[in-house]
Amino acid sequence: MITQDSIEALKARLDVVDVIGSYIELKKAGTNFKAPCPFHDEKSPSFVVSPSKQIYHCFGCGAGGDSVKFVMEYEKLNYPEALEKLADSYNFTLGYTTNTNNKPKSQLMDIINRWYKNLLISNKIALQYLYERGIYESSIEKFGIGYAPDSNMTINYIKSQMLNISEAIEMGVLGYNEERQNSYARFIERIIFPIHSTNGSIVGFGGRTITGHQAKYVNSPETPYFNKSRLLYAYHHARQDIYKRKEIIITEGYLDVIMLHQAGFTNAVATLGTALTGEHIPLLRKGEPKVIMAYDGDKAGRAAALKASKLLSISGFDGGVVIFQDGLDPADMVKNGDVEELSKMFRVTQPFIEFVLEEILAVYNLKDPKAKEAGMNEATAYLKTLSTFLQESYKPYLASRLGISPSLVRVKNSQNNQQQFVQKNIYKDMWELSIIKTILEYPQFIDQILDVIDPIFFQFHSFEFTLALENKKDDPRLMAIIMDDSIKALTNEEDIRAELITFLIHYFERELKTVNMKVDISFEEKAFYIRKFRGNIANLKRGELVTTKDLNR
Repeated sequence: MITQDSIEALKARLDVVDVIGSYIELKKAGTNFKAPCPFHDEKSPSFVVSPSKQIYHCFGCGAGGDSVKFVMEYEKLNYPEALEKLADSYNFTLGYTTNTNNKPKSQLMDIINRWYKNLLISNKIALQYLYERGIYESSIEKFGIGYAPDSNMTINYIKSQMLNISEAIEMGVLGYNEERQNSYARFIERIIFPIHSTNGSIVGFGGRTITGHQAKYVNSPETPYFNKSRLLYAYHHARQDIYKRKEIIITEGYLDVIMLHQAGFTNAVATLGTALTGEHIPLLRKGEPKVIMAYDGDKAGRAAALKASKLLSISGFDGGVVIFQDGLDPADMVKNGDVEELSKMFRVTQPFIEFVLEEILAVYNLKDPKAKEAGMNEATAYLKTLSTFLQESYKPYLASRLGISPSLVRVKNSQNNQQQFVQKNIYKDMWELSIIKTILEYPQFIDQILDVIDPIFFQFHSFEFTLALENKKDDPRLMAIIMDDSIKALTNEEDIRAELITFLIHYFERELKTVNMKVDISFEEKAFYIRKFRGNIANLKRGELVTTKDLNR
């Protein structure tokens, strides 16, 4: 069992914006952050993250909690699993009530990586390949490059180090063949590139064959710790320069990144054998950098650049594309000494929107009117995904490429024709909610409030008032109150007294109207309550705040 002290120490390290922002894209909204809720379908963002309160809440579906709760819900993990995942991400060692669990899982990856690195030193073929590609000794050390031997040697090493075979399978170092019921190494006779999380923990490996295996590159499989659609190779090395330069260079391969770093482009990273995806966006938002896509000029490279450019332009990123021609890539240019030319290429990129429009039109025969019309339709469909300002700005560019009048390029925002999501309007009594929020944020005032009111005084929010008294802050109804900045808590005794007087006056005026309309009580009983309610109102208006025991209801 994880000790409570270590749980509290871990939580103290967590920042809810950083944790949630690594899963979904958050946008600043005043003092908070907003996003479409990841737990239900919606068009208008109702998911709010509060950095000051370190919680999140969805005003649409009611989901809410802290960083740990989010990881539990998003990753479908139980509480201990979520804690362990967060601890691994933040390089934090949890404490356990028994010693058997005190070894962090990342230790296995570190041990295996050290072994791979030692094997590379004695493998002349692997070292020769790296030297021929132009990689320096210093880069081999910086990026932790190693070498994986045959399968049996890897398995025997894991056993000799008393490492857990099941853990090695879970972390993706080994695989398991269900039919043969045996383990095997996933990386065989390959140069190894360790892959790190954003904070520097090793979470996976990439391997490049040097003995002719069918797949040139392989990566670790998806694990609870490794998601290639959320990670970028060498991001932990590049992060500081990305923030400093406000620019990030994204390439297609490990060697491109390593060679670019050697040449001084230390803000370079790479996708992990996959195209840039929406899951990368939260990571790319950090530091608000300009994004440069540096891709090969072959068919696959251009297709990947097109997909990435659409994604980044729709997401509002600034930046552009560099396409390498004649079979070259960034690594080749660095090796050939073309660093100045590379620097110029990165300074003068083709903007994302221009690149997308050019790539769309490139597949159509613009001399054929029907094909030209089809190209225009596809291009305008893309422009509809952008802001109205950008649509209008790029209409003349598209018209020029098509050789037609800009008036013929008609772009209507498709969102105008869509029925917008309207959140159900739930009545909120601000007096009642203000008192409830005061109890939640300033529990030292509970006795003062309970001296004069109880749940029966609440017309709309008596249940929430009861929950607040029970301190059930994880209840979605209370989270909605905590996160709603329009609800103000009372911060001192004088304000509380004044608000309670006003609240009670309205309460007794409401009760007075109710008793006047009653037909099921006698005249004498009705007259009694009318006198009492009027008396209470008169006392309150004179500033006399009496206790619930003395109030005549």
